[in-house]
Amino acid sequence: MKRRPHETHRPDPGYQTRERPSNDNIIYGVLPVLEALRAEHRRIDKVLVADGSRESRLTDILDLCRSRGIRFDHVPRETFSKFVDRDANTQGVIAFAASAEYVDVDHILDNAAVPALIVVLDGVEDPRNLGAILRSAECAGVDGVIIPERRSVGLTETVAKSSAGAAEYVGVAKVGNLNNLIRDLKNRGIWVVGTSVDSPTSYTDWDWKRPTALVLGGEGHGLHRLVAENCDALVKIPMYGKIDSLNVSVAAGVLLFEARRQRG
Repeated sequence: MKRRPHETHRPDPGYQTRERPSNDNIIYGVLPVLEALRAEHRRIDKVLVADGSRESRLTDILDLCRSRGIRFDHVPRETFSKFVDRDANTQGVIAFAASAEYVDVDHILDNAAVPALIVVLDGVEDPRNLGAILRSAECAGVDGVIIPERRSVGLTETVAKSSAGAAEYVGVAKVGNLNNLIRDLKNRGIWVVGTSVDSPTSYTDWDWKRPTALVLGGEGHGLHRLVAENCDALVKIPMYGKIDSLNVSVAAGVLLFEARRQRG
């Protein structure tokens, strides 16, 4: 399953909420970004292009993004100040380098254990949450973690640090469409299990000995409607206090280790 490049002229709302990334992960200026894209050893997560940029060399950058399946967005120039100093000469382009390499989805699925245990994240945008999920996933021996290309934090420096080293051991793949992924998982005989506070089924009642892909929703909104509808089953973690849900990274740990408990 190959990733498809995304083009949009609207800024991702996530740019407004995420913390300023480490400078080690940010490349700006036409030539530095172009060389980073040409370098096979460096994984570029995404590219921002300032609205109104007309330099001919940006064409080469966007062509490389398309050929390598790297997402790029057109955003207002003011957005750049969220990532670099205002006086930085960005020349209208910024690239974000991943702190770890992504893997292909087929690599995760083809090399999964029997029975498989995979985590799918539907829009986790907080880097500390993703890092904590990767740590729980690694400790639970998960086969891999799959995230969407859009409205999801990538493998940033903060994610790497929050994972306490787990980002080096857990394979993370990106896909353009989670619903297409769910279809492919089902075709491979993997049960797709989402989470919902409204589900009548407790997580302890699900048979986690089956090959399973656990789908967790993002902060605040949970699973998107169509993703939830496409799941084979929805389970809940019962709450006993006044708050009706757990942080997504905590929920991941609870569910994954219940799967491990059942599998012995």
